[in-house]
Amino acid sequence: MARAARKKKEKVEIISFNGTGRRKDSIARVRLIPGTGKITVNGKDLSEHFSGNRFLSQTAESPLIATNTKEKFDVIVKVIGGGTTGQAGAIRHGIARALEDADETLREPLKKAGFLTRDSRMKERRKYGLKKARKAPQFSKR
Repeated sequence: MARAARKKKEKVEIISFNGTGRRKDSIARVRLIPGTGKITVNGKDLSEHFSGNRFLSQTAESPLIATNTKEKFDVIVKVIGGGTTGQAGAIRHGIARALEDADETLREPLKKAGFLTRDSRMKERRKYGLKKARKAPQFSKR
């Protein structure tokens, strides 16, 4: 029996830079690929993901604007958890980390703008006997 010669698959290496961003309960996995400046979040356009909220879109893309790299990279983001504000902050943090990975000279402007620092503020846990973290039930004398 003659065996068919198997062709070796050539690996096409795509240059990409990765960064993980976190804020509140949101986690964003960011991938930068050299391109035209298109930002995709969970398969949708950035403005479509934040349903037209321009402030959140600007927050998410602010590291690209601060470093003048908006037209140099395509950004692919997978974000889970939290609300829209937390997701925008997580995307900003992830893009900043990926940009630092792409070019070490961008670290200084990103650090100066505060994009590389993880915002550690989290929601306080609920305590027993209370309705929320600090809100107590209404006091009744009788």
